[in-house]
Amino acid sequence: MTNMGGYVSISRISSIIFRMVLKVWAYSGLVLVFCFLLYYMYGGIFAFMLLFFSITGILYQVQDMLLYSPELPSHSRVYVPIPTMFGLPYESVHTKGSDGVEIHMYFIHQPLERQRHAPTILFLHGNAGNMGHRLQNCVGLFHNLHCNILLVEYRGYGLSEGSPCEEGLYIDAKTGLDYLYSRNDINHSEIIIFGRSLGGAVAIDLARREDYASKIWCLVVENTFTSIPDMAKVLLGWRVLEYFPLVFYKNKFLSYLKVKQLRIPSLFISGLNDTMVPPRMMADLHHRSGSIRKQLLQIPGGTHNDTWQMQGYYHSLAVFLQNCRVQNTIDKQKTACFPETSTSTDHIWGTVHVI
Repeated sequence: MTNMGGYVSISRISSIIFRMVLKVWAYSGLVLVFCFLLYYMYGGIFAFMLLFFSITGILYQVQDMLLYSPELPSHSRVYVPIPTMFGLPYESVHTKGSDGVEIHMYFIHQPLERQRHAPTILFLHGNAGNMGHRLQNCVGLFHNLHCNILLVEYRGYGLSEGSPCEEGLYIDAKTGLDYLYSRNDINHSEIIIFGRSLGGAVAIDLARREDYASKIWCLVVENTFTSIPDMAKVLLGWRVLEYFPLVFYKNKFLSYLKVKQLRIPSLFISGLNDTMVPPRMMADLHHRSGSIRKQLLQIPGGTHNDTWQMQGYYHSLAVFLQNCRVQNTIDKQKTACFPETSTSTDHIWGTVHVI
């Protein structure tokens, strides 16, 4: 063959093919290296993500077990102490909530001549045991405040049906208040919502709801927390929890947001020796509360579970309730066109220390 005929020489063709093979091999090598690096980098990240989501998924599912302890102490699901053991007259009540779950309650009432006019406390307890374990506290409330008491036993606790969950506890609290309004033998104008520890978060949720706030005279919460995510950081101490989004928490109880919606008179009781819920959380809730009539009662020596046993506890509660009555009188006078009384009781709302 000659170049004159327009043909390319075999050597030239071979050279081109050889160079192409070299380029393809080089590109192929680069691609293989890139794929290896991609797998090495993102394969590890993918494995880490799988591990992360597996751990958080497990934690998400066991949160109920960590938060709710209806079986502590033992036999709490089958044996509930009754009020007559402490000399308290009562009625045992079983009623169904809006979702059909039946809950058990104790209605402890004053003698009939007092029952119709006495204030009534809707008592929301903490995360462990059953309502019968709060009867000693009820003895003090009954005799010192001369009030009726409705003890609500959450779903999954004591003799109540179902299993505890955040929304379920909110329903149980509403069921308790609805029950009180179904009775015509109590004073509906003086219904107090009381919540301790976990019950405080449930009480705040109930009191901030527009459709229920108008049925509540005042709110009292004791040694409760700002939120479950905040408590997880305190109890576990893991810095990584700072970066966990709320979606990873099955139970949230975001009280620090809900208190901003409060409009009713509110008392925040804080035991300053509480090693479970930091007292600063109670101070924060009081500060954030949207109610213009609020008090922070700080009790030196009070721990998480026995603040109610401290000297001055019941007296301070009685003073708060009396302040609410005085304010109600002032409000009625304002309605009757006496504006000069509008600020005469400002001094009764503030921070109180019990020594």
